Amino acid sequence: MPPPSSPCTRICVLDPVTGLCEGCGRTRDEIAAWGSLSEPERKRIMALLPDRLAAAVPGPARRPVPSPA
Repeated sequence: MPPPSSPCTRICVLDPVTGLCEGCGRTRDEIAAWGSLSEPERKRIMALLPDRLAAAVPGPARRPVPSPA
């Protein structure tokens, strides 16, 4: 059986304002429950994470543009 899906990026820091993990975008409750969720539920949550992170930290603040060499 394959391991459960996970969006973890190993940047496990909860933002004090949004309550979201800065690495993956999950809430504290989602992280705590992850092991007991079904695979379809994990995939449903993972589908929400990119938009959730983008809304929490928009544009360039989230992904700095490298300066030209």
